[in-house]
Amino acid sequence: MMVRGLSQSIILVIISLSLYACSLVRQEDLDAWVGVPVVALDTHSIFITIPMFRTVTKDGIEIRNYANSRDVASCFNMANASGTTYVNSQTFSACSSRRVGCNNIFYIKDGYVVEYAPTGGCYTNKSAQPEPRYKKFID
Repeated sequence: MMVRGLSQSIILVIISLSLYACSLVRQEDLDAWVGVPVVALDTHSIFITIPMFRTVTKDGIEIRNYANSRDVASCFNMANASGTTYVNSQTFSACSSRRVGCNNIFYIKDGYVVEYAPTGGCYTNKSAQPEPRYKKFID
């Protein structure tokens, strides 16, 4: 019985490490935002769908955090470990929960993006780069 629980734990660790390895932020996606007008961020098809938190420093630096996250909960138990079809009321259960996600943080000065700094479990690709549509909105 204990071996089964241990092997499940090992499999979960391997899956977690594999998912962590897939969390990749590409430098070209970050660099693509530097010097871009903030209207590109305001009209971006991904970022307009993510809740945004905005602060401004005393020096006038606007900081936007597009917080893309969710709560994840999981439970493991030793119920039915013996292969029987009845439920034992004294089974062992272990549950955990956590918030996983990415904080897409943008630093903006004088209407232009100075830096894009994703933090947490982030993944970027070409779809995270500025979209050409913003040019329609520039004078």
